[in-house]
Amino acid sequence: MVIIEDDEADVFLIQEAIEITRLSVTLHVVKDGKQAVQFFDRIERDPALPCPALVILDINLPKVQGGDVLRHMRHGAKCAQAAVIVVSTSDSRHDRDQMASLGAHAYFRKPSDYDDFMKLGEMIKSVLAP
Repeated sequence: MVIIEDDEADVFLIQEAIEITRLSVTLHVVKDGKQAVQFFDRIERDPALPCPALVILDINLPKVQGGDVLRHMRHGAKCAQAAVIVVSTSDSRHDRDQMASLGAHAYFRKPSDYDDFMKLGEMIKSVLAP
């Protein structure tokens, strides 16, 4: 699983939500869009590297926006069908529609309340469920 998020507090909360699910996952954290593009390029080039089972992607990233990262990921052979949950402070219909059109499986608006943020764990479980 990979978290692509530049805000350290949000990374912490996402990790907490994952921990609550009790899923056994290897977790990678990528801090900006450029690093995310490089991360997926490395996966594409190296036959030994698998695509993550789930990508948790922020929209508003430095250097390369989340939508562009998702578009880049979808053009690769290995990660074209990977599960993606978009996380964002935005609740705009435009953002939701754009991310869905790029192949996001789910959209989670980051709430300010801790307990509401932990609901991301259930979304993660449902997206990963076979």
